[in-house]
Amino acid sequence: MRSIIHVDMDAFYAAVEIRDNPELAGFPLIIGSLPHERGVVATCSYEARVYGVRSAMSIKEAYRLCPNGIYMHPNPDKYIKASRQIREIWDVYTDIVENVSLDEGYLDVTHSAHLFGGTSKVGRSIKEEVLQQVGLTCSVGIGYSMMSAKIASEEDKPDGFFEIADADALKELIIDRNVRVIYGVGVQAASVLNKNGIYTVRDVLNNQERTKELLGKQGIETVLLANGADNRKVLTPPKSKSLGREHTFQTDISDFEYLRDALRMIARRLSFKIKVDGIYCKTITLKVTFANMKQITRSKSIAPTNSVKDIFGVASSLLDKVERRTIRLIGISLSGFMDSPAQQLSLFDDVDYKQENLEELILNLQCKYGLDKIYTAREKLARQRLNVRSDEIGEDSFNRRM
Repeated sequence: MRSIIHVDMDAFYAAVEIRDNPELAGFPLIIGSLPHERGVVATCSYEARVYGVRSAMSIKEAYRLCPNGIYMHPNPDKYIKASRQIREIWDVYTDIVENVSLDEGYLDVTHSAHLFGGTSKVGRSIKEEVLQQVGLTCSVGIGYSMMSAKIASEEDKPDGFFEIADADALKELIIDRNVRVIYGVGVQAASVLNKNGIYTVRDVLNNQERTKELLGKQGIETVLLANGADNRKVLTPPKSKSLGREHTFQTDISDFEYLRDALRMIARRLSFKIKVDGIYCKTITLKVTFANMKQITRSKSIAPTNSVKDIFGVASSLLDKVERRTIRLIGISLSGFMDSPAQQLSLFDDVDYKQENLEELILNLQCKYGLDKIYTAREKLARQRLNVRSDEIGEDSFNRRM
């Protein structure tokens, strides 16, 4: 049986604005157009929903319902940044992710959940990490299919967590709900069914052949879904050609050992990500932005690897060749991905099996206890030095380029 997680951020745009301006908390907040402008509601806080305001409603109607609300234009850059942070958290747990929108997505953790203590543990960890790292709440639904996971995420909003174990549990939950609860049944299809006395899921189940006749091909799918059968797959976008992390320092840095410590922590995160994904990279690129905003990149291709030792070693050697000037940003990107090392070893190749075994052990421990709980002695020393020099460098401060 599959394990699907649906994550839905709670009133996403409004929540980001409230996070950044706590004085907005508790007030009906409507994001979209201003009352005197043409437009619709993009989203609104739960306080505004009490008045009947909903997404996609015309701003004029929203103002009629809630004249004392706070109306704001959207801030897309802020929402995109928060969305990237959220997706970065999801990506740790699986590479099978379907992003529905900036604030919603499906994760298929069927083959990876056991690495993190099970599907329920993954779902709760996502909630905790999104709250701690991004400062937002989300509702998580766990199911055996995409429809069951989606319905589960809507059961206990906001900040909800709900599980639907199987088809029987799903049918028991939705049996007397409106047919609109079935995936794909919109206003028009529901109207056709309603005109023929089919209002609820129970009605669909009691009139399966009639439903098929009324809706044709969609009717066949509707009957299957009403019975809990949903074989849709979580569809991932094409794999990116590169994966990178970078950090902008609050003050310019001229201490290259300090920069090397930052590279060590970046390499660790990147290595963990591609190891969990089961892929290897051939090219490692160092990115540097100097204090005068001049930007340079330096790359090196090696045998396919996902080893933190290799990634850091190459990045560190590239840093040695960089002009000794103050630096404001440093980063690493990986490219040339492969699904296997694809390297033929000879009898004379020097393979560091102890290092491979150590990294495999560290990976297993990180998957079990968390990436921020397990690290090597050298990484611990790097963390300490970074903390001594500045508190702005942390595990959560590096932003993956999408």
